[in-house]
Amino acid sequence: MPGCELPVGTCPDMCPAAERAQREKERRLHRFEVAPGCRGDRPRADPQRAVKEYSRPAAGKARPPPSQLRPPSVLLATVRYLAGQVAERADASRAEVASFVADRLRAVRLDLALQGAGDAEAAVVLETALAVLLAVVARLGPDAARGPADPVLLQAQVQEGFGSLRRCYAQGAGPHPRQAAFQGLFLLYNLGSVEALHEVLQLPAALRACPALRTALAVDSAFREGNTARLFRLLRSLPYLQSCAVRCHVGRARRGALARLARALSTPKGQTLPLGFIVHLLALDGAEEARDLCQAHGLPLDGQERVVFLRGRYTEEGLPPAGTCRVLVGSKLGGRTLEEVVMAEEEDEGVERPKSPA
Repeated sequence: MPGCELPVGTCPDMCPAAERAQREKERRLHRFEVAPGCRGDRPRADPQRAVKEYSRPAAGKARPPPSQLRPPSVLLATVRYLAGQVAERADASRAEVASFVADRLRAVRLDLALQGAGDAEAAVVLETALAVLLAVVARLGPDAARGPADPVLLQAQVQEGFGSLRRCYAQGAGPHPRQAAFQGLFLLYNLGSVEALHEVLQLPAALRACPALRTALAVDSAFREGNTARLFRLLRSLPYLQSCAVRCHVGRARRGALARLARALSTPKGQTLPLGFIVHLLALDGAEEARDLCQAHGLPLDGQERVVFLRGRYTEEGLPPAGTCRVLVGSKLGGRTLEEVVMAEEEDEGVERPKSPA
């Protein structure tokens, strides 16, 4: 509210001691937060692993004191811990990881909103948190409707993350060195949205001229025009985080391309195309994925290497196959960890970053 000065958080831990004790007492610790070697009915929280969970602010409830709020430096270290120690866990399903990480990142955004952080440091926290969220959601795939992760809720939280970050950009003059990249991520995540395109086109011309945003605008244009060759050529060239943002649209783009091929090539007797051409055109992960995609749309095969376009055979049922997207997404990590990808650009720009608390 106007005239109301917000406090600055003073909690030094990823999870306040009072919350750790309360959740330990109520047996609400996630297994990722339990102290190693702790067995029995009363698991203990590990201060180096417990992360503050999201709790919706109640109407009329007093604001939490500064001791319950983590300052921006601790919030950034928390996000780094989630990227480096939780997102890469091999002993948990991707759905479990995504559910845990998304909830804890939501708590990060809330802590930030409840205190008087500067626009520049708030933007860095929001950018890093959003990058981690985009990556863990992309690893799930757009059709992951089972397990503890709710894809609709995750999508809403990604949009919430973009909203918080873009409001932060609008409130202050910066500097925000990564603004063009994240405005581009916003457009890529909302590919084909008239509203998202309109918002991006309202940005200052100097920002729109940045390479990251120009590339995102080019991808959006190719997607709208149905220019399959240009679209997938651009998608191949995108860096890892941009590929994570656009992943949820890949299945729809491939379906649209296959439908256009069917309209152009289908005859009563059938015309054939090499599956290798489909693999290259749609940036698929191999001939097996191409065969599965064609058969999922009713297109018969001629042996193992060619697809037949017969008039009246092309069909669309349910959601388009998501695919593994190893070529378009997974391969772009290039041996790096998610933590390295998320933190690399800030460190390259010379901004000091705290070490992971783990």
